[in-house]
Amino acid sequence: MWTVLLLLASNVFMTIAWYGHLKYPQSYMLTAILASWGIAFFEYCLQVPANRIGYLSGFTAFQLKITQEVITLAVFVVFAWLYLKETPKWNHLVAFALILGAVYFARMDSKAGDDPSHRGDAEAQRTE
Repeated sequence: MWTVLLLLASNVFMTIAWYGHLKYPQSYMLTAILASWGIAFFEYCLQVPANRIGYLSGFTAFQLKITQEVITLAVFVVFAWLYLKETPKWNHLVAFALILGAVYFARMDSKAGDDPSHRGDAEAQRTE
């Protein structure tokens, strides 16, 4: 659960960093880049622990990535709708549903999440 909550919070920062400047096309590109970097720092402060916690608690790297993508899209849809005042069209919703299907298929192999051998030397990394 911590993994998903941290991924959700990190994606809020990421979406603001990547797309928030679109509302201010008159601002200088360098200003947008520097502001985005500043915001993205907080995204990384949440994303890295989310991935580490998830990986050590049984998610595979593939499962983490696919879960993160679904969260990214969900956060983006809300952001685009509320902040940029854009409404998703039917084809966007179909694409989103297909990605949700990817999460289902990625999580089907629950044995991969239970097998600690996929983590390589993660235990040694934790003690460093």
